Amino acid sequence: MNISHWIDRWACYTPDKAAIWFEGDTITYGQLADQVADLASVLAAELNVGPGDRVAYLGYNHPRFLALLFACARLGAVVVPLNYRLAPPEHLFVLRDSGATILFVDQDCAASVETIREQLGDCRLVATESGAARGDCLLLPELLRKPRAGEREIEGALDSPLLLVYTSGTTGTPKGALISQSAILWNALNSQVMYDLRRSDDVLTTLPFFHVGGLNIQTTPALHAGATVSLMRAFEPAAFIHSMVERRPTLTVLVPAQILAVSEHPEWDSLDVSSLRSMTTGSTMVPSSMLELWHKRGIPILQCYGCTESCPIAIHTLPENAASSIGSVGRPAMYCEARIADDDGNDVPDGEAGEILLRGPNMFREYWGNSKATERSFRDGWFHTGDIGYRSEEGYYYVVDRKIRMIISGGENIYPAQLEGVLLDHPDIDEAAVVAYPDERWGEVAVAAVVTHSDKTLDMEGLKGLFEGRLGRLKHPRHIVALPGLPRNAMGKVVYADVQATLASILAD
Repeated sequence: MNISHWIDRWACYTPDKAAIWFEGDTITYGQLADQVADLASVLAAELNVGPGDRVAYLGYNHPRFLALLFACARLGAVVVPLNYRLAPPEHLFVLRDSGATILFVDQDCAASVETIREQLGDCRLVATESGAARGDCLLLPELLRKPRAGEREIEGALDSPLLLVYTSGTTGTPKGALISQSAILWNALNSQVMYDLRRSDDVLTTLPFFHVGGLNIQTTPALHAGATVSLMRAFEPAAFIHSMVERRPTLTVLVPAQILAVSEHPEWDSLDVSSLRSMTTGSTMVPSSMLELWHKRGIPILQCYGCTESCPIAIHTLPENAASSIGSVGRPAMYCEARIADDDGNDVPDGEAGEILLRGPNMFREYWGNSKATERSFRDGWFHTGDIGYRSEEGYYYVVDRKIRMIISGGENIYPAQLEGVLLDHPDIDEAAVVAYPDERWGEVAVAAVVTHSDKTLDMEGLKGLFEGRLGRLKHPRHIVALPGLPRNAMGKVVYADVQATLASILAD
């Protein structure tokens, strides 16, 4: 058995029920089951995809991605979702590191793939639509029309890996977190408890599928529960408001940057949100003012804490205690354990800060091809998140800081080492340090301090051009400031807290 069984079962129970609504079209569970079977047949017969093979996807949210996910689950293959916000060289790194043999690309992303096409090697390109076709790449609609003799035997199982999602690591190089079908099932059960998910629910998905948040906080759990997913291709405030009016969803997830964008829309004050049983947020520290926006409307706003490696639901609040636990990320999920530990892995007393550790069947299996990183992260069976928090006497968890220097901007991870590397490629820059800077809309953005040759005066704004085509725009530093030197401790290491304080003082003037 594998998780494509979910779709087949609901197609048997309720074949005419809406599984996915997308841009005015409805796909029933019966139709989705047929799409999964057809796509699995194409993958196996036409593209020679089998157990363990990696299949990459570059595109905006679309029902075909969900069909691909369950088709790969059926075959025991692995889906590698690519972040369409990144630059082509970053896509190339993921494709090479994962060893993907197939890359599906949609029309909106086809042009960016052309810049790396000659470097794809043995990775075959499949255009999802005729408008995405370039040169001699394969065309999915044509592959689906080909007659096939029969279906290959189902080879996927619950212990088969299914998702390879890349996340930034401690060296600045992205790491692929390998997630099994079983972890996705346990995550769905955590979601079911968190939301009391039911077949009558209509889940509005706004977050991109290249993040486990968009895919697994509510979307795959909704399909496990036989509910309906109302899918947005990409988030846009007016489109969200339109979907709220047209679809009347019962559940949705917005990161803080999205909440702010919606609250600034002229129709927000008159928007009827009464169909929602709850609204969920997370991915970064959430200002209490954003939580109050929804509580004032009578809508419980839930917090969900987790990471790519936890699939992601690890700790969360419930509707019953959402208003009374503002500031907390809640209690551990039904099928996930959490602890607060010191640097030696020992539990710390309630109220004392330490690192958040996680353990459970929802956790990822390993970092792809990186056993050292896996061993560093998993110690004595516990995953070390790198986040600092504490637990109250009532058992509520609070996140207070990040142990590692990750910057989370609008729900997107930015690792400073990547940006520092770009700056240090400039021949007139001796030193560079990138830190987080508070931003009302995005939570935080990247800012940089550079030390140049003593006889060189550089155009700080002009330095931003170094990042064009190398890193996605979301990673570009908002400000670059020249300093005479970087603060260092007795060991000669850069004191990033001092860099952050210095830049905050300069930028505030």
